[in-house]
Amino acid sequence: MLTKRIIPCLDIKNGRTVKGRKFQFLKDAGNPIELVCWYTKQGADEIVFLDITATNEKRKILVNLVKKISYYINIPFTVGGGISKEDDVEILLQSGADKISVNTAAFKNPKLLKILSKRFGSQCIVLAIDTKYENDIWWVYLNGGRIPTKVKALDWAKMGESLGAGEILLTSMNHDGTKNGFAFDITKKISEKVSIPVIASGGAGCLKDFYNIFKNGKADAALAASIFHYKEIEIPILKKYLNNHNIPVRI
Repeated sequence: MLTKRIIPCLDIKNGRTVKGRKFQFLKDAGNPIELVCWYTKQGADEIVFLDITATNEKRKILVNLVKKISYYINIPFTVGGGISKEDDVEILLQSGADKISVNTAAFKNPKLLKILSKRFGSQCIVLAIDTKYENDIWWVYLNGGRIPTKVKALDWAKMGESLGAGEILLTSMNHDGTKNGFAFDITKKISEKVSIPVIASGGAGCLKDFYNIFKNGKADAALAASIFHYKEIEIPILKKYLNNHNIPVRI
């Protein structure tokens, strides 16, 4: 049985780690390099780095910071934000990233997923989907949750897989930063309709939330930020809890 992954997320703005609530009200959460070193020692399975304002500011990702972080990391490292073409991916992979996350650019140009997966391999292409529950439907949002679309998250997830995405990073805008638990309903729907791994993001607040997203949401991995940044939950304690509740994790 494949182990479930625990993934801290670094949302980066102006070179600092930040965290907000429902994609708003961002607050400083620390030095990203210090956090990466801490998470590596804690036993995190992967690290996700998202330059959350790159797309909206129409600029490229902070490559120098990616290079610095990669120097201190010995676990899989996913990088996203402002990626729109093959050259962006090549630079990031050369700078130490193991996987790249694409969101808005892939939605606007779905062929990008096919191009990237063909050149670099689907195993390193993560399709990030920011979704919001409105009028009984989970809709896709772009540009860091600023722009709504008329496309359903489930439909886009299935299309993304067919175009070559090797993994899906699913973030519920409704749950982000609330600490009220993950959105296990949409996570489960997507997990059951695609054959690639699904990372659940948004809403982690306690140990049981992780159990629920793995058991009921069928997620392959769970991503969280503030509860790890502020040491409200430490990864060794979380993994011990999950292991004791028959959720397979790497100890």
